[in-house]
Amino acid sequence: MFRDLRRKRQALSPQACADVLARGTSGVLAVAGDGGYPYAVPLSFLYDGGKLYFHCARAGHKLDAIRRDPRASFCVIDQDQVVPAEYTSYFRSVIAFGQVRILDSEEEIRQAVEKLALKYAPEDSSSNRQSAIQREWDSLCMLEMTVEHLSGKEAVELARLRPEGQE
Repeated sequence: MFRDLRRKRQALSPQACADVLARGTSGVLAVAGDGGYPYAVPLSFLYDGGKLYFHCARAGHKLDAIRRDPRASFCVIDQDQVVPAEYTSYFRSVIAFGQVRILDSEEEIRQAVEKLALKYAPEDSSSNRQSAIQREWDSLCMLEMTVEHLSGKEAVELARLRPEGQE
């Protein structure tokens, strides 16, 4: 169902893909939007053991699309160094494919948003994080994407720097 990377030497290992997702702070979620058009939206996220979490409002284009078709992809760019002299960029990116669901239990929502808040404000106090969550609680929606396929690739120039056998 999912295509293999053509340029296998440039492929990132599953661990390297997980590392990109762990350190990433934003990416683009793509879903099947209105009228058959793709709908891609930038989001902050949390990667946690094969699942991606996103927060959003309780209504909108993204949620309508997910209710129609939960299949989605999520792309994170880890590096994009433009090299004008070579007419290229030294890039590293990961794409996750999977199914998105709208979390509905209060316990699931709270666990996900607390982890997300900790990722983006690790130095803040627990009480400040809890206050921020409570302030937004009534309008908060959390999405969970179960990753079914993960693919990562980097520029051939970066791949050449890796020790042989390490991906």
